Formats: sequence, C-alpha cells, structure tokens
Amino acid sequence: MKPTLFVLAAGMCSRYGGLKQLDGLGPNGETIMDHSIYDAIQSGFGKVVFVIRKDFEKDFREKILSKYENHIPVEVVFQSLDALPEGFTCPADRVKPWGTNHAVLMGKDVIKEPFAIINADDFYGRDSFAVMAKELMAMEGKKNQYCMVGFRVGNTMSESGTVARGVCVTKDGFLTDVVERTAIGYKEDGRIAFTDENGVEQILAPETPVSMNLWGFTPDYFDYSEEYFKKFLSENIGNLKAEFFIPLVVNELIKSGKATVKVLDTTSKWFGVTYAADRPAVVEKFAELHANGEYPQNMFK
Repeated sequence: MKPTLFVLAAGMCSRYGGLKQLDGLGPNGETIMDHSIYDAIQSGFGKVVFVIRKDFEKDFREKILSKYENHIPVEVVFQSLDALPEGFTCPADRVKPWGTNHAVLMGKDVIKEPFAIINADDFYGRDSFAVMAKELMAMEGKKNQYCMVGFRVGNTMSESGTVARGVCVTKDGFLTDVVERTAIGYKEDGRIAFTDENGVEQILAPETPVSMNLWGFTPDYFDYSEEYFKKFLSENIGNLKAEFFIPLVVNELIKSGKATVKVLDTTSKWFGVTYAADRPAVVEKFAELHANGEYPQNMFK
C-alpha cells in the first residue's frame, strides 16, 4: 500500500492577491506545489488528489496537472459553496469557502487508503513528507489513530504580517489540544503573540508546535467529518465568515476520546508566500535548494 497525498488548492488567496498556486518561484519557474509533489513521490506516496475550485480547472489542468501525470496517478475533486449535506442550503450572500475540513470532505469518494493533507501553497520540506509517509504506511487497516507533523511556530512566521496557525498542546507525543489562531505576529520586542477570543494578548514560545495542515488520516476520518459538518452548519449556517477548520474536527475527536493524533517531529523548516512581500525571500530559498542539489533542474521531465 502506498499512501495518497491530498492537496488543498481551492483557497482564494485573499492575502497574497492572485492565484499563488500558479506562481513560479523556483529557478526554472517551479511552483511551491511542484516541490511538494516531487518530495511526496520521493517519499513513497502513490497517488495525488487535488481539491480545487471548478472555475480554476482549465488553468489547473493545463499549467499544473499535465506536469505530474506521467510521474504519479492524479485526480481532481472540486470544492464549491453549495456542496452541502442534504437539508442545508448555502446563504445567497456567502462568498467565503466553508473551510479546510469542508475541502477534505470532497475527497471522500476517491480516497480509500491512508492519506496526508497539505496546503498547495506551503513548502513543507522533504523530511516532513518522509516522516509522514512512513507513519501512514504503518496506519493501513487501522481506524481512529491519526497523525500530524508539528512545526515550531518560530520556523513558520512571516516578516510581512500575521499568520493563521493551529497551535498545539501535546502529552507523551500525542496531541491533546489544537486551537486555530488567525492573527499570530511579531511584537516590537521580537516576541511572538496573538490575541485570544477574550481580547487578551498571549505570548507563544518560538518552539511551540503548530499545525501547518500536514495531517495524516485513514478514510474513517471522512465519516467523522460528515457528522461534525452537519453539527457545524446547524450552529453556523447564518454566519457568513464561519469556517469549518480541520482543527475543529480533530479537537472534537481527541477531547471525546474517539481518536488519537500522534505528533511527528521533523527537521524541515516551513516557508510560504503568505503576503506578496514574502515572495523575494522564498525565490532566494528555492534558488539555494536547487543550487545545493536538493532538487534537480528538471523535476518533471
């Protein structure tokens, strides 16, 4: 059994201003996602499933999918505002997608093996894929035993503005809590902080583990997701900005004792283009990685 890589590529990229999934940042015009797919293939993943917006399909197939098709089996599924369970209707004035765990639900019919989830526009590094693939291969045939790669928050910051992160609490190597924080940034004194739901500023130590949306699940996770999405909609259907995040479901499962989530360590450093101003530094990092031989000049000949 080879695990599947499930790539979340349906985001609207509001902060960066443009379809950053298509942005060529490598020395030969490679996207961040090109590097992730290459790393996944090298690490033993056997299939890639992309979730995208339907209106993005033509560009996506021509500019992205065509590169990978001769190297690994690929499939595409679509996230849309009206993809809701029976009995629910999307409010007419909702614009924002329903969130990361709604995107995950779109893969239910095509993913039947252990799978990893990544964001299309984040660079995770080779080691994180290798660590995840090894764990997923050991998860075959199991249920309710999931995993995630934890990155140190200090290694995931943007110099150009605040970031959203799932802040993790662990015990004996397993996740006990994860809370999505949507505005983590640097204070003037260099410390990392966010404002909690009560309006109180909280300081984060640089080594605090955070989720960068590199999760490992077995297919039973889809059933839990469907159940919790109905509950979420019942409570939030009228809130035009409410989002169904992966950490919401994970938290419910670990707090109720229904599932465990092992936190995997990695030597990889995350980077990405959260804001347009981040782009030059990322271009420089990719130039270094290619010059050092970590990636070949033609990843997808």
